[in-house]
Amino acid sequence: MFLHRRTPQLPTQEEALRGRPAPEFTVPSRHTVLGNSLLGPYPEGLETADFALGCFWGAERKFWQTDGVWTTLVGYQGGYTENPAYEEVCSGLTGHTEAVRVVYDPGVVTYAELLKLFWESHDPTQGFRQGNDVGTQYRSALYTHSPAQAAAAEASREAYQKVLTASGHGGITTEILPAEGRAFWPAEPDHQQYLDKNPAGYCGIGGTGVSCPVGVAPAEG
Repeated sequence: MFLHRRTPQLPTQEEALRGRPAPEFTVPSRHTVLGNSLLGPYPEGLETADFALGCFWGAERKFWQTDGVWTTLVGYQGGYTENPAYEEVCSGLTGHTEAVRVVYDPGVVTYAELLKLFWESHDPTQGFRQGNDVGTQYRSALYTHSPAQAAAAEASREAYQKVLTASGHGGITTEILPAEGRAFWPAEPDHQQYLDKNPAGYCGIGGTGVSCPVGVAPAEG
């Protein structure tokens, strides 16, 4: 049994659970909605982006419903524990957040448009929570796969902060970090496309109601 901290707090690397050298399950080969490969290899010309915006069940559905998204995969990212299990992540002792890996065709949907969806689909000002879901695994994060993604993510955060502030909201807590060096560990099979398998299942995703102006347009000084 895992002990949940009353006040969510990220563990240090020394405090984090050690994990295991290999996963204890096999990830399904195909996306249950899109029919494409979950783990790849992916077709040439597609790009990858990683988003964390609360419970990954509802977050993943937001992305697979978007034109131009080729596949989605839920997992754990941003922490220390190798090949973590869901219960370990929920304990707050792995450092991971629940994330969605999105593989998309940039000729159909741009990273800017995916960022707009990201910002508008959750409240990025809540820290270690999202609505009634409380814990470090629900923190908001963007893990970028290129300098261009990093610049776009930073610019979009600044632009969205301006409209949030004007609407009476607090500061954005979203972390923006390179995906390199922050392994994405796929979640258990039951969590993949969960809301397709359980249409009446819990979602937990909800935004602030404030529109993100242009996704990645640099904020004017």
